Amino acid sequence: MLVGAGTGDDAAVYRIAPDRALVATVDFFTPIVDDPAAFGAIAAANSLSDVYAMGAAPLFALSIVAFPRERIDTGLLREIVAGGAAKLGEAGVPVVGGHSIDDPERKFGYAVTDEVHPDRIVTNRGAQPGDLLYLTKPLGSGVVATAIKRGLCPPPLAAAAIAMMSELNRDASAAMLKAGVHAATDITGFGLLGHLRNLGVAAEIEARAVPFLAGVHGLAAQDLFPSGTRRNHASLAGAVDWGRMPQTEQLLFADAQTSGGLLVAIPPAQGGVFEAAFPAAARIGSVTGDGPIRVRP
Repeated sequence: MLVGAGTGDDAAVYRIAPDRALVATVDFFTPIVDDPAAFGAIAAANSLSDVYAMGAAPLFALSIVAFPRERIDTGLLREIVAGGAAKLGEAGVPVVGGHSIDDPERKFGYAVTDEVHPDRIVTNRGAQPGDLLYLTKPLGSGVVATAIKRGLCPPPLAAAAIAMMSELNRDASAAMLKAGVHAATDITGFGLLGHLRNLGVAAEIEARAVPFLAGVHGLAAQDLFPSGTRRNHASLAGAVDWGRMPQTEQLLFADAQTSGGLLVAIPPAQGGVFEAAFPAAARIGSVTGDGPIRVRP
């Protein structure tokens, strides 16, 4: 076992030969959008995200389905599965099986198996002082999902969030490997700062440099935060120096995400290489020597 559960990394890594290691991850969740095909696509992109954060190449996937038996004939399940299969097809990943159960609460996702060379594993524990921190997707999907559930999300914002959550982190992963990444993780349930804390290093974040989906701040002003975001924020007490940032803004930096981008630590001399390889990435701060995570205006 090369990477286990002890460091809270994105996937497990098990060596099977001197030059080969398997990467295994699993993820599934309840619907966060109304469109069943979009839900399937987001679940697939989210499941693959852990693989890309580890710098691995996905081999195949097994589906995980919980669905109420009395609603199977409505076609909803077929649309969910088709959406997921299409997104996995885009990634070149076959679905080779899976398991389903009768459940009143719909859930969907995948277990993904991948391969990586043992000497080229990217973990969440390699960041070094001076490294540049980049985020490859905007934040805000937790607030948007809550607004969608309550019928309060403007359609253009919902569409933008679905497109963002459905986007594969494949190209961002290839770019970070090209730039000699020191550490990486994907931004999901713990929010940006929760996952940054998992890197195990002190950092300074430039708040104005962090990208958000356009319109998210308006939803935040309506206090449309999911409960997971509030738990994230509470757990960061003592670990983050917020400065004078208002609590609503703080919650956005702790917002629980689904299928978010990669947070990567790039050697300073290689920042230009990463930016050229993945222009959509935002440089949001840097790794510092010691102390808490500091969020600056």
